[in-house]
Amino acid sequence: MPTVKYGHDSIRNLLSLHGISYDPQLWENQLSDIGCVVEGTDEEGVEIEVFPDRSDLLSVETMTRAARAFLYSNPTPPILEVETGTIKMEIEPVISTIRPVILGAIVRNVNTGSTEEEKDLFIQSLMDHQEKLHLTLGRKRRLASIGVHDLSTLAPPFKVKAVDRNHRFVPLAMNSTMSVQQILDSHPKGMEYAHLLDGMELVPIIEDAVGRTLSFPPIINGSHTTVKDTTTDFMIDVTGWDERACEASLLLVCLSLAERGGIIESMDITTAKGENLVTPNGKPRRHVLPERLLERILGGKIESQVIHSALERMGGKLIETRTATEGPLNSKRWGDASVGEKIHIIEMPRWRFDILHPIDLVEEIATGIGYESLGEAHSSLALEGVPLTRANLIRRINESLSSQGIQQVQSLTLSNDISQFNNMRWEAQGEITRISNPITIEHTILRQNILPSLLEILAENRHHELPQRIQECGEVVRDHSNSWRVAWACAETNAGFTAAKGIAQALTRDLGAREDISFEPLDDKIGPWIPGRGAKMLIGNIELGTFGEIDPEISEIYGLKVPIHAGEFDLRALAEAIPDPLI
Repeated sequence: MPTVKYGHDSIRNLLSLHGISYDPQLWENQLSDIGCVVEGTDEEGVEIEVFPDRSDLLSVETMTRAARAFLYSNPTPPILEVETGTIKMEIEPVISTIRPVILGAIVRNVNTGSTEEEKDLFIQSLMDHQEKLHLTLGRKRRLASIGVHDLSTLAPPFKVKAVDRNHRFVPLAMNSTMSVQQILDSHPKGMEYAHLLDGMELVPIIEDAVGRTLSFPPIINGSHTTVKDTTTDFMIDVTGWDERACEASLLLVCLSLAERGGIIESMDITTAKGENLVTPNGKPRRHVLPERLLERILGGKIESQVIHSALERMGGKLIETRTATEGPLNSKRWGDASVGEKIHIIEMPRWRFDILHPIDLVEEIATGIGYESLGEAHSSLALEGVPLTRANLIRRINESLSSQGIQQVQSLTLSNDISQFNNMRWEAQGEITRISNPITIEHTILRQNILPSLLEILAENRHHELPQRIQECGEVVRDHSNSWRVAWACAETNAGFTAAKGIAQALTRDLGAREDISFEPLDDKIGPWIPGRGAKMLIGNIELGTFGEIDPEISEIYGLKVPIHAGEFDLRALAEAIPDPLI
């Protein structure tokens, strides 16, 4: 979770704009209920750990705005006021394949402070907020990246275009021009984020009307647009791949500047598809909360006035409570509003990226009321757990093998081609699911068989005394689909194919098989079995799996010099061939 420290003076100044007196003790004692953890206060400020889903609390301005409503009963409407602007931005069609989401806004007349120290603190706070949004919403600039510019240095309208890597401009913190490739190779920010443009011959830039490069997203801004202590008017660009992350990032930067008196103006954007887009959109999002869901979770009826007050504390608004006239009939899903049921229509700020489902609104209302004020009650709702279809079969298999003195183990689902196929003389079944970025050569694929993992466990324990009898019932992945298999491996003297057959017969007998069982020999050198000592087991025409005595050539690969008998069955085949008597 991101940890931030907000200075007492900054909080005091922001609250004073709304006629509120700052009480550090109140923040320390009660602010944690809002979606953060107050680590403590000192002479300089308040240190706060913000929950990962509350990106709207990552600046002193947005945190103070939330605190006004939550701590001081000073409602903050869920809308961001945006005036109609005249500045335009045009996006070239090719940008749609390079960085498809482009948004922008203008903010004027921001009060950055009256002293040099206050102005410096404002600039530092603005940059810190930008980087925290890059880290959280932007996923290290992959989904969204933000550019903040001094509007007085720019000549609108703007254009977003694609250029090759020889394009030159003066980047931030530099005094001379550099090519795009030089920036990616040697500039600190370029080296840090160059991987975001891997494989792209063309890269995006934003130019003003006189051809000056003001931004090279998602890497760095142009030097001439640097925000200074004299800056009061700002141009903000947000680019990326995720529309919602980009929109929330733009709104939160605008919101923080609006809290300092800034006036937000819209930008007219001609998209890469030639469509007209006006950003930012400050209107709240409207949600539907079924009363049934709210009452089930919070344990009783809650009056509309209580909901209204709770949502006001959280920056939202209850629009109305009415009967649903559309939707499913008698839905059993708690989040659905069935026709005829009571629903609450709620507006929440568009920048609240964490509101994804009606249950999130329940949490907002509970937080706004205060969990200590909800009262205590025993649950009146009893829901019995229903086991998965395979759960009973897995339990019976484990009980059967345990009764035969075979110890249950659990191994990794990750494996490699050599262990799964080369060593075992097995062919792959369908497509192999490979790890795109493996950490070690031992873990490059998801396993298709369990037996190789058991042999590896026996190899790791070969210094312990015999017998060693182990089994695992676990998941494998074949043709990119999960399935379940059971395997056993026994390292012991004076045992071989007959012992393996006995385990297979005892297992199927315990599961309920009584007749129509047959065995067929396996081809030599197909599988890890000694020629003539491997077989497959069938019930009717359903093949359950194979078993037998492990070839010493295979055992030697694992450093094992003791006779080993083993087997592996498919749970889907077992379930099909032997009906479960408990179902």
